[in-house]
Amino acid sequence: MKDRMLAGLPYRPDDPDLAADGRRAAALVAAYNAESDPHRRHELLTGLLGAVGGGTTIRSDFRCDYGYRISIGAYCFVNWGAVFLDVGPIVLGDSVQLGPNVQLLTAVHPLDPAERRAGWQHAAPVTIGDNAWLGGGVIVLPGVTIGADTVVGAGAVVTADLPAGVTAVGNPARVVRSLG
Repeated sequence: MKDRMLAGLPYRPDDPDLAADGRRAAALVAAYNAESDPHRRHELLTGLLGAVGGGTTIRSDFRCDYGYRISIGAYCFVNWGAVFLDVGPIVLGDSVQLGPNVQLLTAVHPLDPAERRAGWQHAAPVTIGDNAWLGGGVIVLPGVTIGADTVVGAGAVVTADLPAGVTAVGNPARVVRSLG
């Protein structure tokens, strides 16, 4: 099932390998959130995430599923309460800023009730371009790409791709102006 998840195919998350990966991530996340020493926090973050660039700050209370599916560029800032459901890849470019309580969600659950009861799901990646800024409480749904330099207003729910260099607000998020 882990191979299926990594390949973007439908999978069941109750797989023993995925459960072990989840326990590993939970232990690292708990240690990271409890740690105050910046050097040790960086070591924990480097051990948890697939990649993390220099100068990046992630404030506690941070949550993720596995960690290794997350790649964060240099000089990013992730504020309090971020939730990264990384059953699919999550990629943040350089200098991305996320306000408090931002959620990046990659898990996709089937519409068919029998498939849901059977525990099947799949994932779609989330990608945030360089220098994007997501305000507090923004939710980004599976499969969404947000372009470089784009600003997403607080509380927006991003259900579809947003181009580079725009401001988007609302639920669902819609472009209200170009920043170019």
